[in-house]
Amino acid sequence: MATVVESATAAPDQRVVLGRVSWDTYLRLVADQGDRSVPRLTYDRGSLEALAPSTEHEKGNRALALVVEVVGAALGYDPLDVGGMTFQRCDIRRGFEADTAFYVQHARQVEGKKQIDANVDPPPDLVIEIEVRRSSLAKLPVYAAFGVPEVWRYDGVRVTIYRLDAGGYAERATSEVLPGLTDERLTRFVVGRQRTKRSDWLVAVQAWARTFAAGKDEEP
Repeated sequence: MATVVESATAAPDQRVVLGRVSWDTYLRLVADQGDRSVPRLTYDRGSLEALAPSTEHEKGNRALALVVEVVGAALGYDPLDVGGMTFQRCDIRRGFEADTAFYVQHARQVEGKKQIDANVDPPPDLVIEIEVRRSSLAKLPVYAAFGVPEVWRYDGVRVTIYRLDAGGYAERATSEVLPGLTDERLTRFVVGRQRTKRSDWLVAVQAWARTFAAGKDEEP
């Protein structure tokens, strides 16, 4: 039987972490969840986290996801947003549902597929993770096991860019998925969304993306 090792229901997120959860139990929970987007499940060799995100959590998540789409399009990419789809691999006994996952450089390889299979298809090029309250389940090792090249993590104050390097993640000031986009700029975008009406914020991001793609980094 699974044992509760942590339960956090205080704002901003609701989170439960269980220990001694079998792989088969995890698969049944994923199947029972169906197409529901919450809770988001992360599994790591017996440990299971179920996360119900808060409004604050989702605002940061959607802001960064829009930045990927707008800036990616300006740079000539066609980012494929697969949201919080389930990635799971029995061979490594791990699975995750990101806040948002994107295929950017590998979008054409998976676009049009009815079901992306983590056992044969490439991992997403980018995972967005909002972690305003630190989880007791370390997720970066899970993403590394799948070979996710880049993770953007927002902790409620700043965005940190992590790049996969020799099996682990190292902080980087600049994204390689969207070349030239910095952690400082991403932080400004997320903070700006909190202070600005969505339509005005989106116009500003689009204007910045056009100047950025043209080789000029100007204030929005």
